[in-house]
Amino acid sequence: MTHAFIVDYRKRSTTAGQEVSVPVTIVEVPPIRVISGRIYRKDPYGKRVVSEVWAADPIAELDRRMSSHPASSAEARESFSNSEGDEVHLVVHTQPQLVTGIGSKTPQVFEVRVAGEKFHERRAFALQVLGQELSVDQLTREGEFLDVIGVTKGKGFQGHIKRWGVKLQPTKNSKHRRMIGTLGPHNPSFVTYRIPQAGQTGYHRRTALNIRVLKVVKDPRTEPVTPAGGFPHYGEVRSGVVVVHGSLPGPAKRLLRFRLPIRSHIASVEKVDMRYLSTRSKQGG
Repeated sequence: MTHAFIVDYRKRSTTAGQEVSVPVTIVEVPPIRVISGRIYRKDPYGKRVVSEVWAADPIAELDRRMSSHPASSAEARESFSNSEGDEVHLVVHTQPQLVTGIGSKTPQVFEVRVAGEKFHERRAFALQVLGQELSVDQLTREGEFLDVIGVTKGKGFQGHIKRWGVKLQPTKNSKHRRMIGTLGPHNPSFVTYRIPQAGQTGYHRRTALNIRVLKVVKDPRTEPVTPAGGFPHYGEVRSGVVVVHGSLPGPAKRLLRFRLPIRSHIASVEKVDMRYLSTRSKQGG
């Protein structure tokens, strides 16, 4: 994270229209590669795959994740282009070799849904991008909102107070202070899930809704965003970058997924006026 000076775009804010300092998160977004397309049909038992097509050429980077993937022929592409269904998905993989901040070289493989009104356009798009790379500027642009899905920092097994933030017991309590007052009534004679108790804290999947994209940088070499000395626990940013307003879940090196917002109420999107992005050292001192 770092900070930036922007013109406050929040119309109901007391500083609306004024230059303010805000916390921002810089996310490195190397392109993802499409390796397969799938058509799903919904039935009473859920969704099932109707047709599937894979990239024609094998991808060497995937050898670390899977033994091999079937290369589709011209007949498979023809069958895919004539298949009907309800949803079109793309099977994509990340390219960690383009990111210097993490040590893993094993790509992550997951599916993303293709959005659109007409089914034949979504199917044609899946065939068009098969085997190609998708960059972040094809998903969003400056000023738009995104939902960010991530896994929070893990804190292990923690007690009642840290896990739920409940009040400490009074000093005259006969047993302990860092505990809850009661597990519930005698009847019903069981402990409900609403009672705050000790347990796993952190390392949960969470979705941050309506995160504003302040800036999209395709090449950090032309527009430097890395602070002096690099980001703590990460290093230098060399791939494409998205600068978003506020914080995001998880530590510096954990995978994040972007999607179009599902609860957005913004009718028009305007580009945010960013006056300054701090690149001063985050090492302290």
